[in-house]
Amino acid sequence: MSSRMRSNKRATNDRRSHHALTAPRLSLCSNCQEYHLRHNICQNCGFYRGKQVIKDNVKQPAESNQTATEQKEETTV
Repeated sequence: MSSRMRSNKRATNDRRSHHALTAPRLSLCSNCQEYHLRHNICQNCGFYRGKQVIKDNVKQPAESNQTATEQKEETTV
């Protein structure tokens, strides 16, 4: 068996010239002024191209693990 021909550094680098990563292109939401991926719904408000696509997409704060009865007890004490 013959060995394969060795490629030089320039040929290797020329082949890999288009392997570089690029940053995602972002657009500004016309409703809430947050950045979002182009051609995608805004994750913050649910608008796309000036129209509301997803209703009630407002981010809710994380709820505590307490039950309703425990919360009532704390307020009465």
